[in-house]
Amino acid sequence: NLGVTAVLLKYRVPRREGRAKHEAPLQDVQRAIGYVRAHAEEMNLDPQRIGVMGFSAGAHLSAMASNNFDKRTYPTVDAADKISCRPDFCLLVYPAYLDGENFQLAPEVKVSSATPPTMMIQAEDDKSYINSSLFYYYALKEAGVPAWMHLYSKGGHGYGLRDTGAAVNEWPDRAEDWFREIGVIE
Repeated sequence: NLGVTAVLLKYRVPRREGRAKHEAPLQDVQRAIGYVRAHAEEMNLDPQRIGVMGFSAGAHLSAMASNNFDKRTYPTVDAADKISCRPDFCLLVYPAYLDGENFQLAPEVKVSSATPPTMMIQAEDDKSYINSSLFYYYALKEAGVPAWMHLYSKGGHGYGLRDTGAAVNEWPDRAEDWFREIGVIE
């Protein structure tokens, strides 16, 4: 037991009529972070150790949350919306859609020195999305953000927590090491 509590966010899909491409899911994750932080005491959580984690498209959303916290993307509902929605850390597992055209980061992903410490897990044989991790990692390093990336030779896309027999299956242990290094767990 690591002493970590997971909160699963069921977010709206990105493409909703009448909304910008990433607006609805970003609203959902901003609200969730603020809500969890506002209710941290009753959930027995440390409000300064609230992070985001995602797989594939969920990793894209986690990266968006890590770079879009200065301003809420929806009208204030209650006191939870007045509390910071900046994640304290971010864990991305085979992130998708972070790369744009011409070997650059996607234009909606605005990395800055305020982006939280980030860890990425990626397999080289993920033919569709390896550039997402590489470009995002480079942007983090350029901004001076503490970043870890574990790049495995095999694993493809979508392995999650299932045993594939590949070295990539060790990623939860590496995540635990990282959590200890950045002080999320002791």
